[in-house]
Amino acid sequence: MVHVADTELGLAARVRALTRADHEAAETTSFVTDLMAGRLDVAAYAGLASQHYFIYEALERGGDALRTDPVAGDFVAFGLERLPSIAADLEHLVGPSWRAEITPLPATRDYLARLAAATDPPSFVAHHYTRYLGDLSGGQLVRKALQREYDLGADGTRFYEFPGVAVGAVKRRYRELLDAAPWSATEQDRFIDEVRQAFALNRRVFEALATRRPAEAA
Repeated sequence: MVHVADTELGLAARVRALTRADHEAAETTSFVTDLMAGRLDVAAYAGLASQHYFIYEALERGGDALRTDPVAGDFVAFGLERLPSIAADLEHLVGPSWRAEITPLPATRDYLARLAAATDPPSFVAHHYTRYLGDLSGGQLVRKALQREYDLGADGTRFYEFPGVAVGAVKRRYRELLDAAPWSATEQDRFIDEVRQAFALNRRVFEALATRRPAEAA
């Protein structure tokens, strides 16, 4: 039997196995399960989109800073940026003055501080991996649920759309790049630990959203 910590196992498989519990803890919070089941309202979803705006603004700023890095730059080069799509969703969900009406939650501020500190390639790629691989995978199920349960079409759910992106091919190539990353054992451990932190930070944002009244969600 091969253990997930075995160095002969590729990094992509190791991180997936070693963070499975963290991933499940984030995606099974009451906010996520209630949103997916249609037990909330569009205002609650707008609240999530608002927090995503701040998170992706920070993440994509970090990507710009590492665009020429010989390792992290390959991940940035996939062109998966979400900020324009989130802005379009918020225009639809909140209105033309959306930018003046949204603020980051304290849990989101903690997330932003962690992203600002993730300036080395393993730490940055950990956050890039957690967000964008999630958007390309489980995010597609979220999109279908939002459209089904809240009568939303493309307007309002563009965050989950990747026009022109061959999703399956990108996911395969992404994992190949993780396995090929020339990181030491210490750097690989830092990458995995940062992925776990990213899932925990996402979970805390979801938990914070769950405590808000619908009227406050945006």
